[in-house]
Amino acid sequence: MFIRIPSLWLITVVLAACSSVQDPETLETGQAQSDTRPIELRLAPQHHALPGEGERKLALQDASSLSFQAQPLVRSESVASLVMPSPRPELPVYAEPNRERYEAAKVNPIYTVIEHPVSTFSVDVDTASYSNMRRYLSQGVMPPEDSIRVEELLNYFDYHYEKPGNGDHPFAINTQLAQTPWNENTQLLRIGIQGYDVELESLPPMNLVFLLDVSGSMNQPNKLPLLQRTFGLLVDRLRPEDTVAIVVYAGASGVALEPTSGGNGTKILNAINQLRASGSTHGSAGIQLAYQVAEEHFKEGGINRVILGTDGDFNVGVTNLDDLKALIEAKRNSGVYFSVLGFGTGNYNDHLMEELTNIGNGTAYYIDQFREARKVFSEELTGTLHIIAKDVKIQVEFNPEWVAEYRLIGYDNRQLRREDFNNDRVDAGDVGAGHSVTAIYEVVPTGGDFRFTDPLRFQNRSGAEGSAAEMAFVKLRYKLPDEDRSILMSHPVKAASELKGMSEAMQFAAAVAGFGELLRGSYYVGDWSIADAHLLAQAAIGDDSFGYRQELLQLMQNAEVLRSH
Repeated sequence: MFIRIPSLWLITVVLAACSSVQDPETLETGQAQSDTRPIELRLAPQHHALPGEGERKLALQDASSLSFQAQPLVRSESVASLVMPSPRPELPVYAEPNRERYEAAKVNPIYTVIEHPVSTFSVDVDTASYSNMRRYLSQGVMPPEDSIRVEELLNYFDYHYEKPGNGDHPFAINTQLAQTPWNENTQLLRIGIQGYDVELESLPPMNLVFLLDVSGSMNQPNKLPLLQRTFGLLVDRLRPEDTVAIVVYAGASGVALEPTSGGNGTKILNAINQLRASGSTHGSAGIQLAYQVAEEHFKEGGINRVILGTDGDFNVGVTNLDDLKALIEAKRNSGVYFSVLGFGTGNYNDHLMEELTNIGNGTAYYIDQFREARKVFSEELTGTLHIIAKDVKIQVEFNPEWVAEYRLIGYDNRQLRREDFNNDRVDAGDVGAGHSVTAIYEVVPTGGDFRFTDPLRFQNRSGAEGSAAEMAFVKLRYKLPDEDRSILMSHPVKAASELKGMSEAMQFAAAVAGFGELLRGSYYVGDWSIADAHLLAQAAIGDDSFGYRQELLQLMQNAEVLRSH
């Protein structure tokens, strides 16, 4: 026989039990609940012009759209181990149709050495494309072809290149030639550039401005809460000589935290974790204000950087992106650099984020999970924040005696004209401490009958300059961070009549490049399959301290299953 308990009595018992639970922070620390007063904002003027036209003291018509309420947090000994704020039930989750934007991809074509013996491009150490690809495959969805930038897949991994010595250059150039896994008639030339590393304690003082998007579109678990935990990791690594300011933007923008010493991590973390998402996205106004704050507290000889955390959606404010790009370029020349961390799905503007960081001497990351945040702001922090060389360009000349045709895999939107290599006014990519850059060419040897293109009737290969024992000559130009004149490095690539076996690093890099080519629908990989890429990578796991190579194997398996359906 069942006994029916009155509903009202049951609800009363449950509520009484809930009210007896102590605050988790009180349980852990034995202290009273932390102060929950709203953050006091120093608001920015609401206007659409670029800086220099007025002061920030103007009143905001839309200041009410910025609402930041403190929320209790559970803390441990490490400031990085903060629990995300509990969801606020009175705030509806922001949902909208998929408006993600990617630049149309163009696979690099085949060039004949007789017509085009020189290839020139800017380096790229961004990794956003890889983590974005991981997000798609982890959710059981094939990534859009335009979202795949093969160079960013390649540069996600450490190939343990030889490090530079104590010479005059911050880089070491490594090369290797091997058989192409997907075409028996071609070879792969891998060029690896390794920068020197720097310990955190040796970094100059940092002046960082966190520019945080708190618009309504950020009100999702993989957006603002993940952003808060991500920036908490960086705060955990700050030193007393470093300073952090926080600028926020939604329908309006304001200063949520004036520049604060890294020794006061608790205050910085409280400011970050009190943020709430609401309103539209006036991103351009936030960028202007962030640069203004950075310039007011500029550290001579230090690291001065604006770090934007956003889902990439700018729907209010400066609609002329050329003006915004001009602003970022001008501030770059003043020594304040610009990096972006992208979050979430649905309206992530990948193309805009990459473009702005290219101009701002920064790096674009996509944070799809806390593990990626740890990689960016813990494992590779010095490379994320400290540039060892800027405007880094690579130029490769091929010897027609050994190479008939070639194509560069990836770096499709990083191509430069031949004359740009020696032009110090042409902007190029920057390399952080400990970062490496990997580029792979697929080359057609002259000794075989295979060609991608028909031979020319009136051209010949005679008169090639340089050593007959060299198949290619690699040149690299870079500028030191505080200099405007470039420095030249060079490295000859020895020709080989017989190829040696692939090194572990070469094999894994070839697997990554081939996988990227398959994901973007490249014609050049022929009948090679994702399963083939998986087998090649699996045999070259090697030293995988953080498990990133093993993770790629799982993503390849996901892609293989998805491709078969």
